[in-house]
Amino acid sequence: MSTDFLYPFIEGDEHDPAALLADLAASAAGKAAESGRLRTETLEAVGTDIAAAAAAMAGCFRAGGRLFTFGNGGSATDADGIAALFQHPPRGRPLPARSLVADRAVLTALANDVGFELVFSRQLIAHGRAGDMALGVSTSGNSHNLIHAFSEAQRLGLLTLGLAGYDGGGMGAAGLDHCLVVRSDSVHRIQEAEAAVMFAMWGAVQRALGSSP
Repeated sequence: MSTDFLYPFIEGDEHDPAALLADLAASAAGKAAESGRLRTETLEAVGTDIAAAAAAMAGCFRAGGRLFTFGNGGSATDADGIAALFQHPPRGRPLPARSLVADRAVLTALANDVGFELVFSRQLIAHGRAGDMALGVSTSGNSHNLIHAFSEAQRLGLLTLGLAGYDGGGMGAAGLDHCLVVRSDSVHRIQEAEAAVMFAMWGAVQRALGSSP
């Protein structure tokens, strides 16, 4: 498999191991710097939005609401991570959260029986109720199954929260209660910045509930 889209110099004419390692180190350092800049810029740009979303989430948690998270691919891993962070925090208050990508049997059954576009919305129909929260994560903001899930969440009376890259895509236009956008066109950097936003959101929720994360 070609690796030139990641490190074009590896498959070039470079035969000097020391020079190759230096190129790899420089490339990794450049990506790390770019990631750090985007995280800092994003947290500054959406800081007010994070605070508003966290305040709304804290209100739902106080009233007995539960958090449902979902996403596709790498964003599915992020959805798992944020649900686990709320459920089993390293410090602060454990809060009720559930990842809708965690149960492979449910995911594959729904994908096979009703279609992949409905794998999250059907779970919200089964488990969600007014006062709960639906948090979807996407790099493009255009995942059809997330848009379906948010539509169902709005119908059911859930607080809707989205994390998206690029310009927000369809999620940005879906009328969510809170949609936080990472302004980048690099999938890798978007996901890294979204992870920082999610951690900041968790911390803000904990503080709003009187805990010290």
